[in-house]
Amino acid sequence: MTSELAVKGGELLFCGCTSWDSVGRRKGLPEANLVSPTRLRPLLGVDICFVAAGCASCHCVALDTEGRCYTWGRNEKGQLGHGDKITRDRPTVVSELSKFKIVKAAAGRSHTVVVTDDGQSFAFGWNKHGQLGIGHAKNETELSPVRCAVSEVHTTACGADFTVWLTSVEGASILTAGLPQYGQLGHATDNEYNTKDSSVRLAYEAQPRPRPIASFSGETIVKVACGTNHTVAVDKNGYVYTWGFGGYGRLGHREQKDEFAPRRVEVFTRQNVLPPYAVVSAGSVNSACTAGGGQLYMWGKIKSTGDDSMYPKPLLDLSGWNLRCMDSGNMHHFVGADSSCISWGHAQSGELGYGPNGQKSSAVPKKVDILDGMHVISVACGFAHSMVIIDRTNVEDRLEQLDVYDGKAPEEVGAEPVSESPVSQKAPKRAAAKAAAKSNKRKKSKDASDSEDEEEISDDDESDDYEEQSNGRAKSSGRGRGKAAGKAAAAKKGAGRGRGRPPSANQSSQPEGKVSTGKRGRPRKTQE
Repeated sequence: MTSELAVKGGELLFCGCTSWDSVGRRKGLPEANLVSPTRLRPLLGVDICFVAAGCASCHCVALDTEGRCYTWGRNEKGQLGHGDKITRDRPTVVSELSKFKIVKAAAGRSHTVVVTDDGQSFAFGWNKHGQLGIGHAKNETELSPVRCAVSEVHTTACGADFTVWLTSVEGASILTAGLPQYGQLGHATDNEYNTKDSSVRLAYEAQPRPRPIASFSGETIVKVACGTNHTVAVDKNGYVYTWGFGGYGRLGHREQKDEFAPRRVEVFTRQNVLPPYAVVSAGSVNSACTAGGGQLYMWGKIKSTGDDSMYPKPLLDLSGWNLRCMDSGNMHHFVGADSSCISWGHAQSGELGYGPNGQKSSAVPKKVDILDGMHVISVACGFAHSMVIIDRTNVEDRLEQLDVYDGKAPEEVGAEPVSESPVSQKAPKRAAAKAAAKSNKRKKSKDASDSEDEEEISDDDESDDYEEQSNGRAKSSGRGRGKAAGKAAAAKKGAGRGRGRPPSANQSSQPEGKVSTGKRGRPRKTQE
């Protein structure tokens, strides 16, 4: 999103799951979901100009036009920056940042990074892998903002456990820090080592000091987006580069292997380089950008069923729309285009905003009807929630009619979700059903890659199970680097399948990556 758009403020609307501590974890607890775009009581009338969440994050960041930073959501690692680990259901100003004007922000699985108007960057939350970029990882968590070891920063992006900064420093326009396991830092290595001489257990050396990507020393990177474990970047000439985890074809190179250094995406060359106003987005298992003529291209795992798209393909449903902003969550997407807000994807918690009588998920882009005719300033998608900033001009009366969510006080957050709200839904049975489904999947290690959209979010880095599901392939698959015997057997079982390719993909009769077009579900422009 461009900085010109970010200057104007508007009303923040939220939809999705508000059970911050249980979302994605299948603990059998009921979920409190806001299934329609809803105003938040603490932000009523506040001019919000920028929102941030990450495809793996269960917390939110919002910035107002005065430069104040609000955070709320899960806080088990101090990712809200309030000096404690108390989950907050209500947007709360990060007081230690009040002497700075915050202009950009990004959210990882359990950490947050912000940028000030004078080019400084601060971070807070989990730092086990050095993802805060403060030069060391002495403390696993930083509960309050700490200064990042970067300067002249103009924007930032976060993957699950790593961070990217774009700066104005010549020869160092892009720097990265954090977990290098899949090559997502772009430094041509995953920093892998054996924990002990006699052990086959592998670990990945944290990189706590932000380091410029050497292969970009002569380039200027102007846009960046991060998925769970992969990165998408655009240089000033409009060329697109991807690197990191390659499962499902999310890097767009017609293969699924990991890339430890930036690799140019062939589709976006010659006559199809990205224009300066292009939009770039990365979900947990897919990537997207707008190219010539504003056409949206997507690649990776785009639908929960059917084949993956191994290289960028145009999403024809959105041809002709003027896309100004886009973000991707775990398996859902939000777009601000013309005078409409459009969403689609696999969703369980109302994060698409279709309302209590609308469908939960949509395989094709579909307008959020209640917001039709409104101008979207910015969007952000988290693991199971979405945020939209609406320009209040000429629509204040309509905004007044939307529901308002009060939120629970910090001491009430752990209690049962309230059911009085007309836009609240509970889903106690679904969580239990998914838990049973998960136990069946564990019996077939290869099938752990079959349903990435039902992954369990886990902040415990010792759990290999989360990594396997979040990336869509068994951790050891195709690596052959002396993993434990059980993992090696799992890799052998999946040999020849293509890393990260769901077993069901080859059985699908649907052509690879085919985008469903036609009248059904296709968003129509409002006639003016």
